[in-house]
Amino acid sequence: MSVNKVILVGNVGKDPEVRYLEKNVAVANFTLATTERAYSTQNGTQVPERTEWHNIVAWRGLAELAEKYIRKGGQLYIEGKIQTRSWEKEGIKRYTTEIYADTIQLLGKKPESTEQLSSVAAAPVDTIQAPPHVEDDLPF
Repeated sequence: MSVNKVILVGNVGKDPEVRYLEKNVAVANFTLATTERAYSTQNGTQVPERTEWHNIVAWRGLAELAEKYIRKGGQLYIEGKIQTRSWEKEGIKRYTTEIYADTIQLLGKKPESTEQLSSVAAAPVDTIQAPPHVEDDLPF
């Protein structure tokens, strides 16, 4: 048995970039920062604050809702799975590690006015969950 599950709570580093592929399938990409606090060890050694950046990928309905509600600086709870992919550019093999979101929950304060939300949205959604995975012919 094996488990590939990631749980992150952090702040959005940039507004989502949303693309629409064939058959109007949406995919959103954005970064999420998680930060470990600075601390001192028992012997007085100072360990500085450390920020880790995560590349988040959301598909279909999650991507559409991310486009409407997620903004730079917002705090999110994300559950998903970790995936690494590779490609070759100019003869050099490159790698990236991404978090494929299954659940996104908006944390922190809700916007004070609906002007900050998309005009399409009637009310904020606190938790966004991906539908069950459907196999399709997408190349990734």
